[in-house]
Amino acid sequence: MPKIYPQQKLIQETLTAQHIAPGQLTIHADRGSSMKSKPVAFLLADLGITKTHSRPHTSDDNPYSEAQFKTLKYRPEFPDRFGCIEDSRSFCRPFFNWYNKEHRHTSIGLLTPEAVHYGLAENMRRARAEVLRNAYEAHPERFVKMIPAPPELPEAVWINKPEKEAGNKDSDSQESYTKLERGVSQSH
Repeated sequence: MPKIYPQQKLIQETLTAQHIAPGQLTIHADRGSSMKSKPVAFLLADLGITKTHSRPHTSDDNPYSEAQFKTLKYRPEFPDRFGCIEDSRSFCRPFFNWYNKEHRHTSIGLLTPEAVHYGLAENMRRARAEVLRNAYEAHPERFVKMIPAPPELPEAVWINKPEKEAGNKDSDSQESYTKLERGVSQSH
């Protein structure tokens, strides 16, 4: 019987829990030894996951991870150092819960990643638009430039968006991106 590694179990459980079909997910990683290793490459291939890497010698190539890490480090309660691995885990668990479920992200229309992931984005945006419209109707003098509107939702969010090649309309499908359709986050 082949050995099952913890990362294999974690990824498989996540795919099952999130109903992600083979061929639907792309994982973007740095060029660290674990993410470049053959066991991880084989695991991802077996699970139907496409793997992309940051560009060589480009430490800030994943803006989403970099933004998350900056938010983590700049939290007022972030310690100068952790005493042990358990201390870091006890700090990070509630942080990631807050970051994904409560923290509003400007790049996704001031919504939470959870709202976008679970398809709530468009309904939330409509509700915000109604609140803003009601505020305008009640006090138009407060809005001197225009009727307020909630931020637009992006159609696609890229890591290293490629320039379209002349004559190649499908060049987008060859790169890693997350497309937001009807408020549902889908990785292609």
